[in-house]
Amino acid sequence: MSLSLECDPIIEVRDLYVNFYTYAGVVKAIDGVSFTICRGETYCLVGETGCGKTVTAKALTRAIPSPGRIEKGEVIFYPEPGKSVNIMELSDEEIRRIRGKMISYIFQDPSSALDPLYTLGHHISETMLAHKLVRSMRDGIREAVRVLKRVLMPDPEERVKSYPHELSGGMKQRGVVGISLSTKPKILIADEPTTAVDVTIQAQLMSLLKDLKSSEGLTLILITHNMGLVAEMCDRVAVMYAGRIVEEAPVLDIFKNPRHPYTRALLKAVPNPLSKIHRLESIPGTIPDLIKPPKGCRFHPRCPYFNEICLKKPPEFKVGAKHRVACWLYGGVESVNEG
Repeated sequence: MSLSLECDPIIEVRDLYVNFYTYAGVVKAIDGVSFTICRGETYCLVGETGCGKTVTAKALTRAIPSPGRIEKGEVIFYPEPGKSVNIMELSDEEIRRIRGKMISYIFQDPSSALDPLYTLGHHISETMLAHKLVRSMRDGIREAVRVLKRVLMPDPEERVKSYPHELSGGMKQRGVVGISLSTKPKILIADEPTTAVDVTIQAQLMSLLKDLKSSEGLTLILITHNMGLVAEMCDRVAVMYAGRIVEEAPVLDIFKNPRHPYTRALLKAVPNPLSKIHRLESIPGTIPDLIKPPKGCRFHPRCPYFNEICLKKPPEFKVGAKHRVACWLYGGVESVNEG
């Protein structure tokens, strides 16, 4: 389980397992993930491609596509302080009232998130109508203009009539942000929101998300592999590897005092503009096959500190007030799992 935090929790994930049933075998995509997110914070999930960040985020609202299946775990959502609901126990109708309304997503590719047959205004209006926030499509279009103004869309009165192919990459992403915010969600999950846009637009989008988070009182879950964004945006960071969280800590602790060998290797692979680097370090080996994952610690085939005990799954050890790490190197400190 995750560390107990002195905060007002908005969502708590307990011992989550997700498998994908493919012709090649059962992919063990998420293996016992637990964490708690505080109301109003920016929480980051980071790691290499394929480590389970997006699957974890989709599991929060049971949006796992076929052939995936949530095998085990609880997701406790606190829409209001003192009020809780277990998302895993809700009916399909009940989860639809939460997904897209209280918990909203910004997906990685804005082009695939928008239907080319409909205008941007139609997308926003349809979303609001589905959640009964407007009475008609006409009312929704009027609200869509206001939404686009909030996300700083240029000329929103005209852009509301535009089809996706008539918008630039930055405009599409602002449109997707507008759709996500149109329902006034409590949690906004941004899945690599800057991947499909250039550096200038990246900076504008992240500044926009910061401002909207502050003005709307949002809790932001940011999925990324960009450590620069992590340093700039996040309050706490969870580092994922092969379907597990290997380290979680406040952002300053992650950069100043990384504990897990994978976290250290990940940071060494990032260019540092303040120091002269002749050659970036790489992590030896490859990401494991999650149909037949390694025994014990899933990072041990690539780890320079490998020991026989690594063949057993490590518990989570508390190495700081809000710092936990799943590594046998810290076997002499208090285990979070074992109390």
